[in-house]
Amino acid sequence: MIEETAAGRPYHHGDLRRALLTAAAEAIEESGPTALSLRDLARRAGVSHAAPAHHFGDKAGLLTAFATEGFGMLADSLNGIRAENDSLLELGVGYVGFAVAHRAHFEVMFRPELFDSEDPALAAAKQQASDALRAGVATLPETTAGPEAANAQLAAWSIVHGFATLWLGGALPAEVGTDPEAASRAVIRLLFAPGQDASGRNDEPGRPR
Repeated sequence: MIEETAAGRPYHHGDLRRALLTAAAEAIEESGPTALSLRDLARRAGVSHAAPAHHFGDKAGLLTAFATEGFGMLADSLNGIRAENDSLLELGVGYVGFAVAHRAHFEVMFRPELFDSEDPALAAAKQQASDALRAGVATLPETTAGPEAANAQLAAWSIVHGFATLWLGGALPAEVGTDPEAASRAVIRLLFAPGQDASGRNDEPGRPR
């Protein structure tokens, strides 16, 4: 693909869309999503200020693509965990791990005022992530079909999303430590796997380890 640089010279770019999304992640990490500007992204990618608009239309279009990418990555991450260990506890820990590793995406994905919530690709990616979490909740022996299953999924999401948000905001007490996955596992297991210790073994009296 050929684009113009900021100086007006032809610029050969293998994947400008990818480069702009990467630049968006860097900018959001630095200043948050509301401060993002297409002109700044063009500067970071070394292309003309018109290049981002050519690909995404406007800032909302870019953030829609960014959120879509985020939900897709979250779905892939959760499905990968389920393939290795079909445990709701580990799925929750993985959710927190994703939020920490992809903070910029996480900050945009749940801010619907920033993007086009009706975008078909975004809706599909969100559904994939939701399906992965729902499949994890279905492993709970108490979970049945109907309203209780929906409530269980909402409870699970609320727990892991709340922990991730508190961690990223620096709002948790110092005693939780500096390892987000270890800290989240200790907290989440109290609700997702109360019969297990931090290593995943049963710790209830009289139960086999």
